[in-house]
Amino acid sequence: MISIIIPVLNEAENIGKLLQHLRKNSDSDNISDIIVVDGGSIDGTKDIVLQFVSSSDYQDSETRLELTNQIAVRLLNSPKGRAKQMNIGAKHSKGDILYFLHADSFPPKHFDRYIINEVRKGNKAGCFRMQFESNHWWLRLASWLTQFSWRACRGGDQSQFITKSLFEAIGGYNENYIIYEDNILINELYKRKQFVVINKKLKTSARLYKKVGIWKLQYHFWTIYIKRWLGASADEMLAYYKRNIA
Repeated sequence: MISIIIPVLNEAENIGKLLQHLRKNSDSDNISDIIVVDGGSIDGTKDIVLQFVSSSDYQDSETRLELTNQIAVRLLNSPKGRAKQMNIGAKHSKGDILYFLHADSFPPKHFDRYIINEVRKGNKAGCFRMQFESNHWWLRLASWLTQFSWRACRGGDQSQFITKSLFEAIGGYNENYIIYEDNILINELYKRKQFVVINKKLKTSARLYKKVGIWKLQYHFWTIYIKRWLGASADEMLAYYKRNIA
């Protein structure tokens, strides 16, 4: 079964839509739990999650909830940082497959079946191809390229499934990386030749491209990628991100 882990920070705009989407597009028999890991939201994200539950019993450390289709949901609090949040979610998960998902990324219908089928075939990790919610020609091209297995076409927005045993063997997400943590894990998976791209489209928001500017953001993403390839430290990459993107 699959544990879905969603790190959030001020995602009131998206988290309700995502929880509805997950409920409507999966089989509850395949999902052991959905774990929303909050990094300190102040915009009502937690209140929106509570709208999906049959019980509003809330505790600061953890709230055990349940969606109306009987998929158990846990709301966990964590220090800010996606790597930390996702590791905490994995630690508390019940499933033997982990599925890490951004709050603004919406997987395809029957995503749970596609993931389980790949694991049964011996593929222990992978992602879906991606489609940006934008008609800009560059983002359409970038979306099209994600169907291929090239390492340069990978990123956290495509989501990440991985067996719990493999995740633990790697050591989880590297918490030294405040940014680029998804790619560090993906690098480890490519080294082990444990990665497959499921040829079904996950739809994700282009909000950061709209905010920063498509060409400006793409340039900075490429620069960060090259910096890491040349051996830049986690702190150097974070400083660049804060200076040019955040």
